[in-house]
Amino acid sequence: MKHVEMKAKLLILGVMLTGISACTKDQFTTKPQLKFKSVSPQVLNPNQLIEFQLEYTDKEGDIQNKLYIQKITSNCPASDFSTSYAIPSNVPKTPNSKGELDIRYAYGINLGYPSIAEPACPSQNDTCVFRFALTDKANNTSDTITSPQIVLIKR
Repeated sequence: MKHVEMKAKLLILGVMLTGISACTKDQFTTKPQLKFKSVSPQVLNPNQLIEFQLEYTDKEGDIQNKLYIQKITSNCPASDFSTSYAIPSNVPKTPNSKGELDIRYAYGINLGYPSIAEPACPSQNDTCVFRFALTDKANNTSDTITSPQIVLIKR
């Protein structure tokens, strides 16, 4: 009986210690952190904008460098591209920064945003994902995050 009571006490102690360590874990790291929040729309017709919302955290608050973006097309690799996107100047430059990045692309129209080219394969829509990575001024790079699948409708 004492053996069972001792196991129960150790189990309770282990659960408590795990809870305490999880609560004190710092979400701000030297390496920027990116989290995918949303994309709209997921089916992109000509003459529309697409908007990606990403969440970031950074311990030093020095993410004023670049966001790298890659479009990977599963059915027509000729449509792939890699580019960088300038971080907006209004991003806070304070330690323990947390915020959102809204990334917009125009498809078939010029509204002052970078453009997405029309699908390159004849008579075929693009089925693709977008990948994002954030680099700070000290050249620390976040893990790469990937969007859900997106379809670009060919004209």
